[in-house]
Amino acid sequence: MRNRQKGFSLIELLIVVAIILIIAAIAIPNLLRSKMAANEASAVESLRTLNTVCIQYSTTYGGYPPALSNLGPGNPATPATADLIDSVLSSGSKSGYNFGYTAGSTDANGNILSYAIAAAPVAPGTTGQRYFFTDQSGVIRANATGVASPSSTPIG
Repeated sequence: MRNRQKGFSLIELLIVVAIILIIAAIAIPNLLRSKMAANEASAVESLRTLNTVCIQYSTTYGGYPPALSNLGPGNPATPATADLIDSVLSSGSKSGYNFGYTAGSTDANGNILSYAIAAAPVAPGTTGQRYFFTDQSGVIRANATGVASPSSTPIG
């Protein structure tokens, strides 16, 4: 009588590994697309937040802020540290996007009359595909092929 050991054969194990690899090959691209969509949604919401706090800053201090860092944490709140947004967003980078703030022209009193904010993916094609732009008008614009500008298409 032959002594048989119990267990899986090499072929059975290879089939299971192959099935797992096929499932992973299907799931990973979807996961990456979902992550990019989440980063883009976060960037748009961050731009909305920045528009709101720039208006709040303007109402409180008489002009738009000179830089994103002026909107960040401070105690007590002053024009240099208005404490309107958290330190993550005031640093200029959040959720795979970099935010660039540009102050516009000033009036006779030195108050800033306009601003522009651009959001660009940290690694285009990996952390996000679209570039975003907004200014004091509050309209958020997007461009999928390059840096967004005032002439880019508004998002819906």
